Amino acid sequence: QVQLVESGGGLMQTGGSLRLSCAASGLTFSRYTMGWFRQAPGKEREFVGSIIWTNSRTYYADSVKGRVTISRDKAKNTMYLQMNSLKPEDTAVYYCAAGSVLYGSSRPTDYDYWGQGTQVTVSS
Repeated sequence: QVQLVESGGGLMQTGGSLRLSCAASGLTFSRYTMGWFRQAPGKEREFVGSIIWTNSRTYYADSVKGRVTISRDKAKNTMYLQMNSLKPEDTAVYYCAAGSVLYGSSRPTDYDYWGQGTQVTVSS
């Protein structure tokens, strides 16, 4: 059974940083791309970035490029999202996802498994 569990959300300050974790289990990681998405109230789910598990190649949305770093720890089966210079518009539920594609897709429909999400609120 595939499980993705996010952690690290909470109330943040504008200009601060966050680090989210996504602990994964039940996957054959060599076949997957892992992604981060976010969804603000009343908005569609938005791609943040992704990482190909095997070679650590990363892809980022233009809206967050330069502020975000995605990484993974193979030994811990965990993916991370580091976001700096937080803005109130970064407020959203952040989801991690796993997709059986070998490229850094930005389409939610390419992802087969999703975590439950973690709330990030950035106060101004």
